[in-house]
Amino acid sequence: MVEKILHYLNYEFTIQSFRFSVMSLLLLVLVIVFAVSVSRYARRILRERILPRMGLDAGIQYALLKVTHYSIVILGVLYALKIGFGVDLTSVAVILGAMSFGIGFGLQFIAADLLSGFILLFERPVRVGDRIRLKDNLEGRVDAISIRSTVIITNENVGVILPNSKLLQNDLINYSYGSQTVRLNIPVTVAYGSEIEKVCRALVEAAQSVEEVLDSPPPRPHFSGFGDSALDFEIRVWIREPHKHPQIRSDVYFQIERLFRHYKIEVPFPQLDLRLRSGSVILNRNGSELTEGAVPQASSEEIKQVMPSVTRGSK
Repeated sequence: MVEKILHYLNYEFTIQSFRFSVMSLLLLVLVIVFAVSVSRYARRILRERILPRMGLDAGIQYALLKVTHYSIVILGVLYALKIGFGVDLTSVAVILGAMSFGIGFGLQFIAADLLSGFILLFERPVRVGDRIRLKDNLEGRVDAISIRSTVIITNENVGVILPNSKLLQNDLINYSYGSQTVRLNIPVTVAYGSEIEKVCRALVEAAQSVEEVLDSPPPRPHFSGFGDSALDFEIRVWIREPHKHPQIRSDVYFQIERLFRHYKIEVPFPQLDLRLRSGSVILNRNGSELTEGAVPQASSEEIKQVMPSVTRGSK
């Protein structure tokens, strides 16, 4: 009975140049499972015992762990193919060379993502834990970097999976790169006629009342220019927690609104003034057509109906 079972398990099937049996397929699966287990154990030893003693940066440790994992798994898969199908490893190299043509045509985007993944792991322009913002205003914390994609946790605690090539090909802001002390430029507009000295004093007091704003360098007001209906200012503040910049910006705006009411500084809003000169414009009752000519005779009831629809403005 046992011999019969072993006979069926070792019975070889042949498809072209590949030979396999049920036993060889079982060994293939066992080798892959063993390789994954070895990879997991090796990474745990490196992460808990070896790498902390070497004093390496967290990004370098993450890259080394990834390389270790992929190396062990790839070697395990190649050896499993040799056992399971009797594949010669030199023929695998030939197959991979033939596949390069397919990569050049149909798999070029995947190949770009894989190459970008290696660049991110070794060159490390973006590291795990960095706070970044992409050109499409996607902002969040880098949670994981794999060979093909990167996971970003947004401010709404939503995970976004991005292809690695998108991180390298598009412009992005890395708030965690280099020094953690960064400057925020917070725009503010005030109405024409406002006292500039009072506006600057209110802006500085508003920035200084926010705890996260640094005292050195101190907050500085900046007169940006003359707008269409307002004076444009900026309050420039320095912070040490760039990942909190949306909340810090909001806190500064809260204080600006409070102090503007205290100092009676007016914030402008869009205005529209429409002036009619006698004898130059004819305006229909529905306000849809404008033509030149003499102003027609209109009854007092018609004037009451037309004037509210064309007279609009602000103080």
